[in-house]
Amino acid sequence: MDLDASIKALAHPVRRDILQWLKEPEKHFAGQEHPLEVGVCAGMFERCGLSQSTVSAHLATLQRAGLVTTRRIGQWVFYKRNEEAIAALLARLREEL
Repeated sequence: MDLDASIKALAHPVRRDILQWLKEPEKHFAGQEHPLEVGVCAGMFERCGLSQSTVSAHLATLQRAGLVTTRRIGQWVFYKRNEEAIAALLARLREEL
């Protein structure tokens, strides 16, 4: 895990919102047609009021930091929290700070 990349990814409030929404997808993305077990479709993040390209950039930053995982099904990309990486990040921050 790249600690600096993870911290930079968490530095933006929209990315923290995305991670929070993904923590309880059934609460925030109940209208999704595909089962939430596969993740949340990238198009569902329009809720943050940003353009699709900006949302995609935020999701890519979270993915590069390892905080979310992706799964492609057909033309759609689905996102889920990487709980193992988030737990490791929290543990490392507790250790170092």
